[in-house]
Amino acid sequence: MKIDAGWLHGDDVSCLVSPHCDDRPDAQDISLLVVHNISLPAGCFGRSYIEALFMGMLDCHVHPDFADLAGLRVSAHVLVRREGEVVQFVPFHHRAWHAGVSTYQGRSGCNDFSIGIELEGTDTWVYTYAQYQRLAEIAALLCQHYPMLSPQHIVGHSDIAPDRKTDPGEAFDWVHFGRVLADCLDTSEIVK
Repeated sequence: MKIDAGWLHGDDVSCLVSPHCDDRPDAQDISLLVVHNISLPAGCFGRSYIEALFMGMLDCHVHPDFADLAGLRVSAHVLVRREGEVVQFVPFHHRAWHAGVSTYQGRSGCNDFSIGIELEGTDTWVYTYAQYQRLAEIAALLCQHYPMLSPQHIVGHSDIAPDRKTDPGEAFDWVHFGRVLADCLDTSEIVK
């Protein structure tokens, strides 16, 4: 896997260009990675609703749980599906709209300087081996590609918006993720 012009390229990686993004105030300031979770409807996996939401094409009449999503303009840079497939929506040098009202180490507006990665899941469903592996591969690649980003600056959405958000939730094993990430950072298979 590699990054070219802000986009991931590799096996099981596809790209859909979301309209829900804009330029970063400082394109060089990519210094935070935020881990999220998402499922639409809640607890349902493997459907195309997440892509539709991030593309601004979700039919909010399809399911009662979608009523609150009408008119919502959100995106993430990347979605990692349960089986490890990766969908990228926003190039990394652009600002995705994933963090909302947020603060990290005294800096507000985390969208300005962060990359958002969504894991298909919920706060309480165990994430898959494939998701941890792909997330770690992408995180290692991003740390190599963007010099201001490091493993110490990978957080959950709940860390930057604790009054509003709980994801990636109690089901996310940070210790396991750290081990997998360390392995990925040590391997020469990551191509800058």
